[in-house]
Amino acid sequence: MTENEIMLECIKEAKKCKRYGDVPVGAVVVKDGEIISRAHNEREKTNRATAHAEVLAIDRASKVLSNWNLSGCELYVTLEPCVMCSGAIISSRISKVIFGAYDKRFGCCGTLYNLLNDRFNHRAPTRGGVLLEECEQLLKSFFAEIRKNKDKTASE
Repeated sequence: MTENEIMLECIKEAKKCKRYGDVPVGAVVVKDGEIISRAHNEREKTNRATAHAEVLAIDRASKVLSNWNLSGCELYVTLEPCVMCSGAIISSRISKVIFGAYDKRFGCCGTLYNLLNDRFNHRAPTRGGVLLEECEQLLKSFFAEIRKNKDKTASE
């Protein structure tokens, strides 16, 4: 699978968030060119602050491989990982991170900070901007809908 094909799978995952009102973020873990796990944000669904797509995909990949150490695995995600997810990436030894949209508020893979390439004993090369417009559009549509509903409620 190409990077774009894998990111399209992340986008499919992200679209599942609509059911629960979660921010549309999807993630997959790839090993040897095959997707071994997939997840989307489930914070609203589960009422768990840690239910980010990246953390869930890492947990599921660890179960598939029966190993917490995910060396040789790549994480693809529609939005640049935050500090919590970056910590999970470091702790799980993910080898590479590819993301779509940059996160100007919470991004820790180069936008606000580059946690994955700091002084820790594990570093993961990152690359952003894969299917950037498609990933950004998911987020823009989600937040536009929230604003529209907020305005509609305020005027009633």
